[in-house]
Amino acid sequence: MGAGGPDEEDNRWPPWLKPLLRESFFVQCKLHADSHKSECNMYCLDCMNGALCSLCLGYHKDHRAIQIRRSSYHDVIRVSEIQKVLDITGVQTYIINSARVVFLNERPQPRPGKGVTNTCEVCERSLLDSFRFCSLGCKIVGTSKNFHKKKRQSPATASSDSEESYSNSSSHGGRKNNKNNNDQSFSPSTPPPTAVNYRSAKRRKGIPHRAPMGGLIIEYY
Repeated sequence: MGAGGPDEEDNRWPPWLKPLLRESFFVQCKLHADSHKSECNMYCLDCMNGALCSLCLGYHKDHRAIQIRRSSYHDVIRVSEIQKVLDITGVQTYIINSARVVFLNERPQPRPGKGVTNTCEVCERSLLDSFRFCSLGCKIVGTSKNFHKKKRQSPATASSDSEESYSNSSSHGGRKNNKNNNDQSFSPSTPPPTAVNYRSAKRRKGIPHRAPMGGLIIEYY
């Protein structure tokens, strides 16, 4: 394969890294399903044969095994473990349960919060200024030669686009244009009331009209 081909991209990373990021952890071990320690949260870097439970480690003696942990339904690994076998420069670290960790895969945000000056180059999650990526997976993607960084949209431009979308929809009216407006703007506006809703909103609860005395007709002689 020539220079810059797929083989060169793959050789930039340890052979176990991409399989690790694709693996599903915290599932029940098929070999030790009857044990209370059957949760798969380990991974052997030498065998690369899937997620392992603590009982499976007996078959991987003297191998390099790492433990995967979980934070808010996302997989993380302690910096003290991963930095021994991988360069994590540029990946933001977090303190969780008194331990410094990194996330395995991306955790995209709908849009950065107010005042954010730095985001992940791949998924645009808010970051501290000294980091480029929010996870190991994003670093792989973001440092690839084929990766093209997204052009970040400024708040002023986003606001202008949203207003223009709303203006175009309002000028034409109709259900179709209302749908387009919701697709284009960041925060869809409340749709105008339909004819049925309008009549319901205008209708007031009236006083029931009943015949006096329970509907009995009283005759005087």
